[in-house]
Amino acid sequence: MTILDKITAHKAIEVATAKAEVSIQDLEKSNSFSRKTNSLVANLLSENSTGIIAEHKRKSPSKGVINDLLSVEEITQGYAQAGAACLSVLTDFDFFGGTKEDLLKARAANPAIPILRKDFMIDEYQIYEAKAWGADVILLIAACLTPNQISDLSKKAHELGLEVLLEIHDEEELERSPLANVDVIGVNNRNLKNFAENNVNASLALAEKIPANLVKISESCISQPETIKQLQAVGYKGFLIGETFMKTDNPAGALKSLIDSLVA
Repeated sequence: MTILDKITAHKAIEVATAKAEVSIQDLEKSNSFSRKTNSLVANLLSENSTGIIAEHKRKSPSKGVINDLLSVEEITQGYAQAGAACLSVLTDFDFFGGTKEDLLKARAANPAIPILRKDFMIDEYQIYEAKAWGADVILLIAACLTPNQISDLSKKAHELGLEVLLEIHDEEELERSPLANVDVIGVNNRNLKNFAENNVNASLALAEKIPANLVKISESCISQPETIKQLQAVGYKGFLIGETFMKTDNPAGALKSLIDSLVA
């Protein structure tokens, strides 16, 4: 069983528990259900966009604890002020140390910037959660979903006014994924089945295979401005970066330094 298999199996139990505690009807009563969402696509395509999707991530299965000392408000506000185009907030607790409260706090502290709920989405209930907690974008990971699941979950997200980021790792995942309700394709340079690889070769290999009408972003294994420029040259508009910033004492400062070096 891969790490991804373990995570998704545990997620099914987690979702069943959540459904028993909070109904969809209760989620729909949240104030966030009536708020106007912020568009990741618009921000990434904006002329002056940095393209950086800055992530709040306390730990990971491969690295253990990365940074659990700073508050989510401090980190996400710092990211926004430094020039992030979007915030990514992990809400998986058992494997990544994220919580529902992290997303709620990030939303309250940053009303005007798009926020991605970063989690392992396997059930439409989680999309209602994302909407209720203040997310603007959901993540769907092709490696742990069937084509029918991708189709159904992305359609439901659009029905609720949320954008969809579909994450792939290789050409097979791209070819079997229904894209009618997908807004952004993200290429994860790290294989979630074993958390291996430390380069952006996957993004470079898939750049020309992703349909031109979809915004494409590169995820993971990005730390140098030269790498971002290389990816921009082949059409990438966004760059999801978490560990590079979170492993420092000043994540927002690390983001600002990267942005400054991009425009120097």
